[in-house]
Amino acid sequence: MARKPGSARAAAAATAPAAAPAVAPLARYNAKRDFAKTAEPAGTLAPGGERLQFVIQKHWASHLHYDFRLELDGVMLSWAVPKGPSFDPAVKSLALQVEDHPVSYNRFEGEIPKGQYGGGTVIIWDRGHWSPQGDARAGLAKGKLVFSLDGEKLAGLWELVRIAKPGDKRQNQWLLFKKRDAWARPRSEYDVLTALPDSVVQKPLGQAAQRAGRAASEAPPEAGARRAALPATLAPQLATLVDSVPDGHWIVESKFDGYRVLVRIEGDDIRIFTRNGNDWTDKLKPLAEAVAALGVNCAWLDGEIVVLDDAGVPNVHRLQNAIDHRTRNKDIVLFAFDLPFLGDSDLRALPLQARRGLLQQLLEGRESARLRFSPALEAPPGELLSAACKLGLEGVMVKQADAPYVSGRTETWLKLKCQLRQEFAVIGFTLRSGATRQIGSLLLGYHEDGELRAAGAVGTGWDSATSRALHALLAPLEIKRSPAVAAKAGSGRWARRKAGSEHWVKPEVVVEVAFGDWTPDQQIRHAVFRGVRTDKPAAEIVREHAKQPASAAPAPKPARKAAAPASKADPGLMKVTNAQRVIDPSTGLRKIDLVRYYESVAEWILPHLQQRPVSLVRAPEGITGELFFQKHAERSIAGVTELDAALWPEHAPLLAVNTPQALLGAAQMNVIEFHTWNSRVKSIERPDRIIFDLDPGEGVTWPALLEAAELMRVMLVELGLQSWPKTSGGKGLHVVVPITPRRDYAQIKAFAQAVAQHMARVIPAKFVAVMGPKHRVGKIFIDYLRNGQGQTAVAAFSARARPGMGVSMPVAWEQLPELSGGAHWTVATARDYLSLRKDDPWSDYWGTKQTITQGLRMLK
Repeated sequence: MARKPGSARAAAAATAPAAAPAVAPLARYNAKRDFAKTAEPAGTLAPGGERLQFVIQKHWASHLHYDFRLELDGVMLSWAVPKGPSFDPAVKSLALQVEDHPVSYNRFEGEIPKGQYGGGTVIIWDRGHWSPQGDARAGLAKGKLVFSLDGEKLAGLWELVRIAKPGDKRQNQWLLFKKRDAWARPRSEYDVLTALPDSVVQKPLGQAAQRAGRAASEAPPEAGARRAALPATLAPQLATLVDSVPDGHWIVESKFDGYRVLVRIEGDDIRIFTRNGNDWTDKLKPLAEAVAALGVNCAWLDGEIVVLDDAGVPNVHRLQNAIDHRTRNKDIVLFAFDLPFLGDSDLRALPLQARRGLLQQLLEGRESARLRFSPALEAPPGELLSAACKLGLEGVMVKQADAPYVSGRTETWLKLKCQLRQEFAVIGFTLRSGATRQIGSLLLGYHEDGELRAAGAVGTGWDSATSRALHALLAPLEIKRSPAVAAKAGSGRWARRKAGSEHWVKPEVVVEVAFGDWTPDQQIRHAVFRGVRTDKPAAEIVREHAKQPASAAPAPKPARKAAAPASKADPGLMKVTNAQRVIDPSTGLRKIDLVRYYESVAEWILPHLQQRPVSLVRAPEGITGELFFQKHAERSIAGVTELDAALWPEHAPLLAVNTPQALLGAAQMNVIEFHTWNSRVKSIERPDRIIFDLDPGEGVTWPALLEAAELMRVMLVELGLQSWPKTSGGKGLHVVVPITPRRDYAQIKAFAQAVAQHMARVIPAKFVAVMGPKHRVGKIFIDYLRNGQGQTAVAAFSARARPGMGVSMPVAWEQLPELSGGAHWTVATARDYLSLRKDDPWSDYWGTKQTITQGLRMLK
């Protein structure tokens, strides 16, 4: 085959010795396999293409490991990497060199039969091309191979180093690690194994470099984009304040309490501009460095800079302090929400949804503590606004999904605020009683119809240090007369001030103020100071009037029903506090491990949580500390919905976890377990499932419990009911029966009790239907009590607050003999298990329609 000069394959072969006999390289591979029994391809040498291939196969045999393979000389050089690769250069992964594999093995994904070499499940975890840095064969001989990867998950420079000493028989021991480059990431920030656990055949990603924007200059990324030089300046799109949302397709985001910025990237030149075009790059150097680490050559990013407080909520006062402080500015975070330009493409004509999709691809796997993607919130605007207000956030942004990017204020971007909140020009101040250099109140104004008008005053929201700083800022600006009209005694808050107590100033300082509403004489009331704004000139400060855009519908009331979850959860604004705190001393699992677990299983667990009242088991001090069972909104949890109190009269409102944001918000608040009712909100009085909790007493073995579960299944079949098992995450098993929601809780509980009593009466040596440890010695208690109104059972995929942190896992009946116990899967292993499964053992559960009518007749 002809080779192009300079190709990776030609570089690898540049100083190659004579090739070995054709059959030798794969002899060991073929000898270990019976190809009449395994679907793995037989080993034959194969000519390659212009570029060298690599593949990483995730392989669960006797244990989980990753098979790392590099093509060279017609075979795949192969290493088993027990703990997998990491983008963190500090992580050195042991890699054991094994026999060469055929190039055709790159396409193998499936089951290797038990009894065969490597028996277990194999998926293609990553694939792509590799390029050696220098002579590949010489590097292998010396035990040091440096190379670049261009895959769907892995990219950048990597290194393999042999660690066996010369002459040591164990020459197969190597280390695989990431070289320091733009792709390197601390594992504490990003764990690629957890973030992207699935098969790239089943869930293709596209090349990582393209997703990060490195290939953006080769072609417009989407139809509708046009080629254009990167402009030197860019005016931002601005939102209109409204009190209602029109019908249509809207994207809802958090409204950040921060400063708007636009970031211009041109090669190594990163510039950060305010909304008015002021260059703040020097003030935000750590942020500029974070943007540079993306490795993007040409782009404009649009977003908001914030500083998060201890609860993970943006705080504009902290932001102002951080901007002017050389050490605190490392706390500034940019939440990017739009991408007007990328590469040589002007994306402004594209729909917002397409631009955000490209931005998400650009940041995927590259987010950091300082640079994050602003996620869409998956619920109606009214519900999200209500949740944002409870969390102390400013409000929500509502953006038209199919609209282009337009500089200036538009009605395709809208903002809904929890409180009335805007910037004001400071037109004067009063002194704090008994202090000559501290502010007692700020006198405020705004521009309208060419005039500077008084708006009232604010006298709270700062501490003593801020009060002194405000005085130092305003005192040099003092003038003799008010710069505004209508700033006189007898009007609004002015009437409550002693005449002559005002110190008037030139209207050059801008502050942000939250307030309750406007009085009839156009003064603000219930005002609270939020911070000084240095990103906006006083001359541009006008009164914001909330309006209804064309075709607006009335503002929605907080909904009791959330939209379907996003395909992937995103922590969004959530700051994981105490991320490294160990919550299970028996395994060393940390809080961040739990959060990452729930992020990774969101698409599996949410169908079991959505629209069901939920009880939360919280462990603020870890599973060895005190546990709290929370059914009501004792304190706000980000995204968790408070249900209508009328659903369960004479009780406090119940909670529901309907979205990925709610799931992660709960995990951030130290929630480990999720327990749900047997009914959904739409038919709260009528259960849609029955749960039999098989709880083994002292002395009951696991095989005995499996036999009991099978007996339970047979009994239910005789009663005309299909059932599905799941592990409890603890000692037992749950047998779950889906039913059509026609009967009330009392009827369903009575039926479940009758089934349990029947089993205990017919097989008394195995079953008991009476509570209490003394009744259960050597027997299994069929817990039917979970079927009463207000009772709960642990949700599928929920972790358990027990040593080892088992997970409640839905399984097929045929799988039960393969399990080791009710905690067969844990937080550490469950997601990898799911990534290796192609079928859902509960796929028929959701569509099953059945009632207890036949069973009731038979049990009479």
